[in-house]
Amino acid sequence: MTTPTALAPAQAAARLDDHTVIDVRTPGEYASGHLPGAHNIPLDHLHTALPALKAAAARGSLLMVCASGNRSTTACTELAAADIPATTLTGGTTAWVGEGHTLHRPDNATAVWPMERQVRLAAGTLVVAGLALGTRYRPARWLSAAIGSGLIFSAATNTCGMAAALAKLPHNQPRTTDLDATLRALQD
Repeated sequence: MTTPTALAPAQAAARLDDHTVIDVRTPGEYASGHLPGAHNIPLDHLHTALPALKAAAARGSLLMVCASGNRSTTACTELAAADIPATTLTGGTTAWVGEGHTLHRPDNATAVWPMERQVRLAAGTLVVAGLALGTRYRPARWLSAAIGSGLIFSAATNTCGMAAALAKLPHNQPRTTDLDATLRALQD
């Protein structure tokens, strides 16, 4: 098993051409802006891509990227378990942009909210709905309690069940042809 490493945005920018960049965000997040030359393999499809990633890693370094660095660190850990060395971008695309580097945005891409923002909207909506419904139907308040408990669990474990559920929505799913093309490009 290999040990995951991390690069700061300035380090990654200086050696970007030395890496095969893999963006593990949802396709919608990827389309709203990604590192130049990045390939999109959503985190929940990483296991499918292991053979292609192993082939790409044999040719050079893999740089895993997400919005904040959490999902890319998870991806690096998963890859390390499969003996595929990978590096994560510390702070993700947020830190990349924060240090003045640009993101590539395809002309025809539609912007989708980042997953963190989608989670905040869904959680907030469910809490308010639970409280509002609780004024008429007292047991509905348990919805708010359940969402609050889920957020605490999410923070304590650095996982997010709501993000996993939201990632399954159609606008967050890769088109099969896109994922297949990415995997073929990594194999070559």
